This record gives sequence, structure tokens and C-alpha cells, in this order.
Amino acid sequence: MFLSLLYPTAEEAECAARGEGRPSVSPAVCAELGLDRLLPLTGSSLSDFFTADSAIIAYRQEIFADMAALPALGEVLSEAIPVLHDIMELRRMDEGMGAGSESYLYSITEIELYVSCIDSLYRGLSPLRDRVKSRGFSALCARIEELAQSEYYKELNADLSRLSSRIREVKSVTVGVNLDSRLCPASAGVISVNAEPFKSGELLDKILRMSFRNDSFTCIAALEPYDKNQTENRREAMTQALYSALGDVFRSSVRGWRRIVSQYVLENTDFLLRILPEIEFVSRGASLMRALAARGCPLCTPTLLDRGQKDFHAQGLYNPDVAMQVSDEMVENDFDFDENGRIYILSGPNRGGKSVITCAVGLAQAMVQLGLSAPARSLAISPVDGIYTHFPEGAEDTIDKGRLGEECARLREIFDSITEHSLVLLDESLSSTGAYEASYIAAEILCGFGAKRCRVIFSTHLHELASHLDEINERVAAARGVKIDTLVAGIEEGKRSFRIHRRRPDGKSYARDIADKYGLSFEELVK
Repeated sequence: MFLSLLYPTAEEAECAARGEGRPSVSPAVCAELGLDRLLPLTGSSLSDFFTADSAIIAYRQEIFADMAALPALGEVLSEAIPVLHDIMELRRMDEGMGAGSESYLYSITEIELYVSCIDSLYRGLSPLRDRVKSRGFSALCARIEELAQSEYYKELNADLSRLSSRIREVKSVTVGVNLDSRLCPASAGVISVNAEPFKSGELLDKILRMSFRNDSFTCIAALEPYDKNQTENRREAMTQALYSALGDVFRSSVRGWRRIVSQYVLENTDFLLRILPEIEFVSRGASLMRALAARGCPLCTPTLLDRGQKDFHAQGLYNPDVAMQVSDEMVENDFDFDENGRIYILSGPNRGGKSVITCAVGLAQAMVQLGLSAPARSLAISPVDGIYTHFPEGAEDTIDKGRLGEECARLREIFDSITEHSLVLLDESLSSTGAYEASYIAAEILCGFGAKRCRVIFSTHLHELASHLDEINERVAAARGVKIDTLVAGIEEGKRSFRIHRRRPDGKSYARDIADKYGLSFEELVK
């Protein structure tokens, strides 16, 4: 029986597992956008969960709507995650163990974990079953209830309790050693398995036992391999010998449990282990939504547009990564990709909000295509087939190429990878060279992206680039490309407002603003 919290059908889940149709959003892009800070995962990569399929996005929106309406769902899943991780770790440890007593005990422990997981999920989900609305959670609730109420599960639970108590009660073993005529060990074996530990034989132990007589549970001489001065190898030899003997004692009782693990438990826990990455992802996503809401940040269920429209219409858009790091009220902006602007040249003062809004657009696109709510008051959006970023980097690959060469090489890689349905975010690209060279290369790049007909934000310090916009658009139009427009990070009343306006720069640049801020204007220097 197929069950998934992220995919409506088994076929869609299998295609996703093979990477078919998955948008290109690399781990590096997630890191540059700050998405890995917002949604930290331990057992999987965020890149595995992106989709461009509107039906899959809608399916996930149902899941997150349930988790928002029923916070107890998140609590139930959070309790199950560490137990499922323990089961996976036990299976890993059990590999290569063979049929020793350690392996048998791992089998019993795995069943105990399985039973505790099913019991916990059943207790938590049963009161919520009639209240969930998503297809994914409805199926999960029904599956857990079916397992927990089955007669086989009840018998398994009872048998486990009996066998487990028997094994857990073992506190010591009585070992017999036969000696030859020279008092050398000839053979040894376990004589009995005991429910109480033996005593050291020291005076204090005898006093505590209120008895000074020797008995079968009083040690009269310790075995040498367990002396503190012995080597680890000798201790290990004794341990393995005891494990082997105990394996013989319990083999008849426990052997059948390995068959149960392989036949029943594996069949009924594998679906939980398979969706463990999904459980962790939706739990993290729901936690992020709750944290943003607690900070008073608006969230909306986006309206999904056809991919061919290539639109993005946001009101009250903000950067959730910044929102989670600052206590100040977030500045919201409206933003549109439309027929009059699929590509933007975004200019403005340093620390005026250019990078923040660039990442905000990328994060909104990414969160929607993960199935999450959008960080805006309203959003109508077309899915993309990839998100590509070109943000400032260090000098990892500059020995042979130089920093400008490295930047150009990365830009060419992006250009060769994108389609008309891609989103490209460039933040201060070409800042490693002078304004003349940078402006020339930037104009060429913008013409190329325009001809490619993709969506682009080019956040730049090259304010004069906007003065060539008409010329650039003429070249792009000749190649049947999309229109390029300009955005400006605003200065209001002499202060950075962090608001983004759709207009052309005023031509004065922001050098005066920077000079005034740092006391480098002529007037300040004369003073």
C-alpha cells in the first residue's frame, strides 16, 4: 500500500526519487538563499524535495494546512522521528553481526522500538483522524489504526512483553569449568542463567546480605580477564565467549523473532522508514511556519499559475531568513515579474536592501515549490524549472583565472544550464573589476538572458547600467527576447527605507549618500 506525505501517487514518488522533472535547486543555492538555515535537515537534502508540478504542490499545501490547524500533528511526528532513527541505527549495527546473541537482542530491541512507535502514533493520531483534511494525513491515520488494531499486532505485543521480560531479567550466569589432572581448564560452559547478580564476596557485601555464609551467588575469586589490569583483547575474548554461550541458551527462544522481524516488522515499518525524510521535512516546515507566524510575519497560500505564464505577483513580500534573525519589524515590498519586466536591473545604495529583496524572491519561489506557505501577504506564481544564484564568493578558483575570470566562468555555466522557465539571481556580480569593464560585460549578459527569456534579478552597484536600458532592450527585442526593467532600492528623507521601487535611477548615483554617511564629503573633510 503506497503512502506519502509529499506525493499523491506512487508513480510521482518514484519519478521524484529518480530526479525526473525535479527543478534544479542545488544545495549551494539553498545555502546562498539561507534556506538551509530555515529548514535544517539531518537525513536528507532539501534539493530532493523540490517540485514544479502544481498538483504535487497542492497536495503538500493540504499537509501544511493540516499541521497549521492541528499543532498536535507536529508534536506526534516529532516524537516518532528519534524512534525511527533508532530503528535505522539498529539495523545498521545488526548488519554483519551474524546469528550471535547480540544480533538476537538487536532484533528484540527493534521490535520494542517498532511497538513503541506504532503505539505513540496511534495515541497521537487517533483523536485527530476525523479532523485532518489532507489526503496524506488521512491515509497515515488509517494505516496506523489498521496496524494498531490488528490481532497480529496485539499478539506480537503480548509475546514481546513475555520474551523481553525474560531476557531483561537475566542478571548473571553461572559458569562451570572442568579441569584436567594438572588443574588446567579442559572445558567450560554455562550452568544456569540467574535473575540476580552475584556478590563480590567482600565483607561489605556479606554484611548487606545479612549473611556470612558462602552461597552460590557469592564470588570467592574473580576471573582474571575482568581484572582491571588485563588487556582489552583478553576482556573481549571473555565477552565473546559468554555471548556465544548465551546465544546457545536463548537461540531456541529468540530465533523465531528474527523471522518475525524479517516477515512482519520489516513489512510494516519499512513504510515509516521510507517516509522518515518526509516526516522530518514536513515537521521542519511546519515549525518554520509557526515561528514566522509567532513573529507576526504574514504567510499566504499562493495561487499557482501556469508555468508558461512565467509570472510572479507578490504583495507584502519579505525575506523570512532575515525575519528569523532580527527583532525589528520587517519591511514588506511588492514585486512583479510580468510582460513589462521579466528581467530587472536592481540598483541602490550599499546596505539598502538589494540583496535582501533578491533573496526574498528566491526564497518565496523555493518555498512555494517545496509546498510551503509563501512569505508574503499574497502571491500568484508560476513554477520554475530551476533556481540559479551568482552571489559574491571568495577566491577559491582565482589562481588560474583571476577573480573576474572565475565570475565569468560561473556565469557561463549558469547560462548553459538555464531555460526560459528558470529563475536567475545575480547579486553584485562583476564587482571584481572596474566600472567600464563590468558595465560592458553586464550589458552582454543581460542581452543574453533577455534572449533566453528567463526571469532574472541583477542586483548591482553599476547604477549607470540603467542608462543603457533602451539600447539593451532594442538588442533583446531584435532577438525576440523579454523586456528588461529597472528597480531602485529607495532613499526616503535621506535614509534607507529598504523599500524597492519600480523606476529608473535618478542618475545621481548614491556616492553622495555613502560619502555623507562615512564623513567623506568635501564639507565634512574641510571641517
